[in-house]
Amino acid sequence: MSAFRMYLRIVSTTLSPEDITTRLGTQPDEAYAMGSRRRPELPERGHTSWMRRATVPEPGARPEDLEPVVLSWGRAFADAVGALADSGDADVSLVLVQSIRDLGSPAEKGIPLGAELIAWLGAARAGLDIDQYVFHDCEPESDGPV
Repeated sequence: MSAFRMYLRIVSTTLSPEDITTRLGTQPDEAYAMGSRRRPELPERGHTSWMRRATVPEPGARPEDLEPVVLSWGRAFADAVGALADSGDADVSLVLVQSIRDLGSPAEKGIPLGAELIAWLGAARAGLDIDQYVFHDCEPESDGPV
């Protein structure tokens, strides 16, 4: 499992996933409609979510491996996403999820983002959302009360 995942997330309280797909001219990898439920016992979703994942075939992907995938989506797609965001009908963010399992691993450290990706995000009017999760068993301190 890679320490990093990246995806474009579009959230709307007025549009359906199909509306977003039509406006962007491309299919999502995953989408949820407002009013749908994750499970029957959970409350209805209060917004639509439309997502497109940046994935690479090799394990151990880092942000610099995922960045070319986002850039390959093209400037026309970024401009369409930006127009959607500018319309006020949706909020857009590029989500980068980091799962740190080995505090000593250099592969799990640092989040470099290139100028081309930042420019793409600007065209898409997308924010950057970085979620970091540390999965580490800490040893209790032996020099004081626990």
